[in-house]
Amino acid sequence: MARILRGEIYWAELGAARGHEQSGRRPVLVVSRDVFNRNSGTVIALALTSQEPSAGFPLTIELQAEGLPKRSWVKISQIRTLSTTRLGGRLGHASAEEVETVIEGLKDIIGG
Repeated sequence: MARILRGEIYWAELGAARGHEQSGRRPVLVVSRDVFNRNSGTVIALALTSQEPSAGFPLTIELQAEGLPKRSWVKISQIRTLSTTRLGGRLGHASAEEVETVIEGLKDIIGG
């Protein structure tokens, strides 16, 4: 697979879910740093949804990234470590500002 960069959006196979987990084939936003992606064989990514959220920040953030097939929101609470073999085609790239907003939202949820 080609080099995977922070902020890129890929199709991913998330597999079966339990409870409120996201599952199946869906877009994900890569938030792990490039050096991690290059050396680990995995990425840290957050699931995207096209369902307009009922709860606001910090649980979801709307993305304006080009290449998304639908209006999309990052589900910050749906963070996963994924093997790069689960990633399919690249859809687009979030702006640096969007990625920073997502990271700040993640910090709000986990502390830091």
